[in-house]
Amino acid sequence: MSSLALSVLLSLVSAVAYAAGAIVQERVATTGDGGSLAPLRNRIWWVAVALNGVGAVLHVVALAYGPLSLVQPLGALTIVFALPMAALFVRRRAGATAWRGAVMATAGLSGLLALTGHSGTHALRGPDQFVLAGVALGAVALLTGVAAGVRRPVARSVVLAGAAGIAFGIASVFVKAVAVVWTSGAVVAGLVAIALFASAGTLLSQAAYRGAGLTAPLATVTVANPVVAAVVGIALFGERFRYGTTGTVLALACAVVAGGGLVLLMTERLGAECGEGTDDGPPDADAAPRAAGTAVRPAPPPRPLPTVLPLERLDRVMFGTERTGSGSGRPPVLDAAVQTLTPPALR
Repeated sequence: MSSLALSVLLSLVSAVAYAAGAIVQERVATTGDGGSLAPLRNRIWWVAVALNGVGAVLHVVALAYGPLSLVQPLGALTIVFALPMAALFVRRRAGATAWRGAVMATAGLSGLLALTGHSGTHALRGPDQFVLAGVALGAVALLTGVAAGVRRPVARSVVLAGAAGIAFGIASVFVKAVAVVWTSGAVVAGLVAIALFASAGTLLSQAAYRGAGLTAPLATVTVANPVVAAVVGIALFGERFRYGTTGTVLALACAVVAGGGLVLLMTERLGAECGEGTDDGPPDADAAPRAAGTAVRPAPPPRPLPTVLPLERLDRVMFGTERTGSGSGRPPVLDAAVQTLTPPALR
């Protein structure tokens, strides 16, 4: 097997591992109690962490055997693999809109990364590392704060997924920086930054899956991660788009395509969210108070049935007469009917 074929195979297996990890994370978020640290106590969540670790290792090995312009776009296939895997293993089917969005996001991202060139191995100096880490931490903290004020679950999850994508992208930048200066021994700060941003990305992505399903958060992370890494690579590592001005225009077009796919994915999930509350069954009258957290008032006691009027009161109401002896003042036919229909206890 050639090196190129081996890199393609490793990239595909890495994308499958990432997709499986994302599905497990989404299921843990769905079945958890909602606490921010609850996944750490769940053994299934650590399976997702292991799957993501396997995907990361395979991705690094694939980069050792193949070019960056090929391996990175193949990593974007994670979301395409995740849709059929979710339908197969957790019975969560994606609609046609989600499939179109996945294809658009993957095509746009692949084209964007394929146009990103590589021009040498520039080291990331100490001051640049601190500036990059500070700016990235500020951006992640800002998005996390914005997400705390967003009420819609899908919108909040997309914002958290964007923060996770930034964290993962910056972690990838520091991985590259450490690889460049590995022989010099000045890698402690880079390793600390990798651990910090990778951990933050994992926790933020886990929070992003809570209440938003799989497609929208995964698409956001899949797009934001390599785009952030590409922007930093161009700004700090001297990388440029291929083919000059033409390549730059094509890269912008690919970014627009990827963004359109992300919008389709979010639209599909928002439509599913709006339709989840409607069914054919009777509406639950207490659903709104329970959702708002207010106390539900007890139902009023049933009213007692009206008391059956005795014949004397009925005579006074209907005929203005009193029952005296056997006479009642009613016509004989009506009096016989009343006597026949009246229960013995009321006669």
